[in-house]
Amino acid sequence: MTNDETIQKLLKLKMPAFASAFRETLESLPDKQITFEEQVGLLVDREWADRENRRLERRLRDSRVSIHAAPDQIICDPTRGLERATWCDLRTCGWVRSNHNVIVLGPTGVGKSFIASALVQAACREGFRALFVRMPRLLEQLAIARASAEYTSTLQRFAKIDVLVLDDFLLTPMTDMERRDLVELLEDRYGKTSTILTTQLPTKSWHEAIGDPTIADAICDRIVHNAHIVTLRGSSMRRLKGLKPQPTTQPAA
Repeated sequence: MTNDETIQKLLKLKMPAFASAFRETLESLPDKQITFEEQVGLLVDREWADRENRRLERRLRDSRVSIHAAPDQIICDPTRGLERATWCDLRTCGWVRSNHNVIVLGPTGVGKSFIASALVQAACREGFRALFVRMPRLLEQLAIARASAEYTSTLQRFAKIDVLVLDDFLLTPMTDMERRDLVELLEDRYGKTSTILTTQLPTKSWHEAIGDPTIADAICDRIVHNAHIVTLRGSSMRRLKGLKPQPTTQPAA
């Protein structure tokens, strides 16, 4: 069998990285003296890295993160409420392996969603499946599922996600049905997966915002007690990055 035939078979086996590395090896053999074992190792490493990169791209795409924030883009500043040691611990995803949660608190525009997005990327890099969804959209999906008799299967789908981000939690008041839907979702995930919540309200205000004391207890019990809490401070990042006022020019005399 010729080398070209071997390359074609590798491509048919869906091993493009292996085929590319094999071609490069053939072209560089006269210049580099390496053992057969080293050649095979290099080829396998190339294919392995290519597949891992494609898996990561798929996990990031499936996460539906709109803000592509890398973990190393996060600015750690104690005055902002984020210690470097805290962030270094969170980005290792030990909290995901322990089925813990993360709550990111702070006023609007301070960077809550950005941090949640960076945690999603860190989780995807560690091989976890993640999904980023705004709370109003989640409640809408659950309402539609209930009306179309797909409620159970929808809850099961959310339960299997390793890291679920609920962005803008308690941004607007919830109806009684929405509160009960949320309890069902959190119950399926409790102790098995991890949830990230971003919200403007401190945890001590959740009971009042949720409205129903019994359901509020159920929600807080499944989220707060095993959560890492990050409380951000400072000005709105959107305002700081917004358009600066243009200097006015005086008309010529």
